[in-house]
Amino acid sequence: MFIEQAFKGKNHNWFYYVAGVVLAFTGWQFIGAVPLIAVLFLKVPDMMSFPSDIGGMTDLLGANLFLFLMIISFLTGLLALLFTVKYIHKQPLLALTTSRKRIDKKRILYGFGLVVAINSILFVIGYFLSPGDFQWNFKPLPFLILLAITIIMLPIQTSFEEYLFRGYLMQGLGVLAKNRWFPLITTSVFFGLLHIFNPEVKELGYIIMVYYIGTGLLLGVMTLMDDGMELALGYHAGNNMLTALLVTADWTALQTDSLFLDISSPEAGFDVLAPVLIYPVVIYILARKYGWTGWKEKLFGKVEPPLPAEAETEYLK
Repeated sequence: MFIEQAFKGKNHNWFYYVAGVVLAFTGWQFIGAVPLIAVLFLKVPDMMSFPSDIGGMTDLLGANLFLFLMIISFLTGLLALLFTVKYIHKQPLLALTTSRKRIDKKRILYGFGLVVAINSILFVIGYFLSPGDFQWNFKPLPFLILLAITIIMLPIQTSFEEYLFRGYLMQGLGVLAKNRWFPLITTSVFFGLLHIFNPEVKELGYIIMVYYIGTGLLLGVMTLMDDGMELALGYHAGNNMLTALLVTADWTALQTDSLFLDISSPEAGFDVLAPVLIYPVVIYILARKYGWTGWKEKLFGKVEPPLPAEAETEYLK
């Protein structure tokens, strides 16, 4: 099973996992922020003009440059996390990703396509119900640059979050707690809290945390039931990439030169209902396609290290 893949590595004391999170956080929030801060300093005439929020940084640098520099921080965070896994835990990347013999690229593409299809349908419905809420925003050159950044760079951001929460923390907390429900709930809550300083929370209130935590729970259930991160990797990437290209707003964390701008007044609506209405449908579709069974064991069962003979067999595979 997926969490037991952690036993293909070493050093499962809580101290090593705390150190790993600190290294990843340092790479992400400190080392990775250097390019963005440096460019901002070059742009501002004085410290009094230094922007303090995403909107101000986007206005100063332009949406595409800000997005590019922001994603660099996720790249350094991902590199720091992979360094931790390889050199501190001595765990293969494959074991952090999946319990299969190889990473299933078809699953990644299916997760990607599923969320793109669902969100596209929901956007079309929303557009026809309230066309006045959207403004056509297509600008050829900025959009082409955005398209390149989205295809090449944005999966780095989503992959960092998936490898940190559904990979490293899911496996680490599962090994430490010796069960599956604790890492599932904890990583979902932590994933939600990661977004607590997003502009959306300020505009919509803490009720929007239902969406973020619910999304974390969805991705966690995908990972545990499917014994791998592939579906979650594809789903998360598809969600963010479509959002960046299709529709954004001036009060969201992701402000891009998208095809449409949402000019409606910020209010918590379908985003809060999505975990209740849409996510069970997503789980049902995936469960039918991949024949998921053993729900109780995979979501609530115990996590135990393999017997020495089993561990040796797994190591030789």
